[in-house]
Amino acid sequence: MNHWIVAPIVLPAILAPFIIMVLRYHLDLQRIFSVAGVVALLGIALTITAQASGGDIQVYELGDWPAPFGIVMVLDRMSAMMVLLTALLALPIVLYAIASGWDDRGKHFHALFHFQLMGVCGAFLTGDAFNLFVFFEVLLIASYGLMTHGGGAVRLKAGVQYVAYNLLGSTLFLFALGTIYGVTGTLNMADIAVRVAEIPAEDTALLRVGAVLLLLVFCIKAAVLPLHFWLPASYANAPLPVAALFAIMTKVGAYSILRMYTLAFGPDVEVTQGLVGDWLQPAALLTLAVGAVGILGSQHIARMVAFCAIASMGTLLIAISQFTPGATAAALYYVFHSTLATALLFLIADLIMERQGGAIAPKPPMPQSGLIAALFFVGAIAMAGMPPLSGFVGKLLVLDASRDASDATTAWAVILIGSFVTIVGLARAGTLIFWKSYDAEVVTTDETAEGENASAAAPEPQPGLAFTAVFGAVAGLVLLTLFAGPALEYTSKTAEQLFTPENYISAVLGREE
Repeated sequence: MNHWIVAPIVLPAILAPFIIMVLRYHLDLQRIFSVAGVVALLGIALTITAQASGGDIQVYELGDWPAPFGIVMVLDRMSAMMVLLTALLALPIVLYAIASGWDDRGKHFHALFHFQLMGVCGAFLTGDAFNLFVFFEVLLIASYGLMTHGGGAVRLKAGVQYVAYNLLGSTLFLFALGTIYGVTGTLNMADIAVRVAEIPAEDTALLRVGAVLLLLVFCIKAAVLPLHFWLPASYANAPLPVAALFAIMTKVGAYSILRMYTLAFGPDVEVTQGLVGDWLQPAALLTLAVGAVGILGSQHIARMVAFCAIASMGTLLIAISQFTPGATAAALYYVFHSTLATALLFLIADLIMERQGGAIAPKPPMPQSGLIAALFFVGAIAMAGMPPLSGFVGKLLVLDASRDASDATTAWAVILIGSFVTIVGLARAGTLIFWKSYDAEVVTTDETAEGENASAAAPEPQPGLAFTAVFGAVAGLVLLTLFAGPALEYTSKTAEQLFTPENYISAVLGREE
């Protein structure tokens, strides 16, 4: 078996407890091992992406127990792509956390960071629905620790709300898995696909209930309206480098929708046909609209970026909800762009808040104002989908893929109007923060409360490394734009692989279907 497949899970799973047990009192060593671990994860991700690029689907059987009896990890083009995106995102974030001193404002930052990477990579690589639930729980535990890193009443309150809501999602997940197992007798994703196809149409009512419950869980993770309301407060009140890492977490929900509803409950499966797309696209359109309005109305920069994350998920799910190879290829390209752009804006927001607080209002000039303003401009045009960066390419691809949709006019209108409102909202924020004259006699209210990204007692940041990390995220967007052709070719082949599930089933179960 190819042991590289489990390396993205095993590496952080070993490194995180090592940091806690051996290096807990040595911050400098924690930083060295943490960065080395992320660099190693990036190397592993590049290796498995190269292995998956040929189109072969590889299976790793834990304990040498074959599917569907044992737990399997599956490497295909989409799982490899998502692991690579996770590693590419993690490197600038861990460097920024070190440079800004965020990792020293609480305990166990680096251990929790790697547990988070373990959960994310495991969710992308698992071939078993129950183990998807397990990795979701690893994500929940690690993300709660990271959310409350640094302490404070406001952050703790947001963290408790985040956990309570996600525990509700976890309960629904167990109900969904129990229902599906009761009908099919299995939780291996490939085996579920085989069993679903064999069930008579008149006996599928309970199966459809399980499929809908599962979709609700994934929509909670993806922050789809009306299940999105946990995200703005959670992301805005978290340490902003942590919020930047959380940009990948909503993509776990989107990935799970794509995986389960092209494999087990695909558009060609008669018993679940039309079960997902008929209402997922209207929900995606509303998600984009609410996100854009939230950007325009936000009075705090961290909350504004959180609504940017919601709006980008709306655009992404408009493409996913069509469940066609062309739209899925566009969605996968946009996944890369929106993750990097959201993380970039969170890091820029932290640079601003470290210097002058988070309220979107005129303030005294801050150090390095010109450089930060330029970075904010780059992040804003990337998020709004303006040329020449990858957001423009991604939205063009989504618009083009939506031409044949049943409600193409509505989709185009919402995407274009939403982009315009996003531009206006980001331009408003940039104007107030960087350009509008400051009146010292006017007292503005900063929404930042105790524990909510407050930096009064923060250590002195190391600006060189912090800006290097931010420029790394910018470089990712530039490279995605310059190599849009090869990237789209990869995502197109990935979409074709997703919509030929028989190859996945054959690879996992070891038989021709």
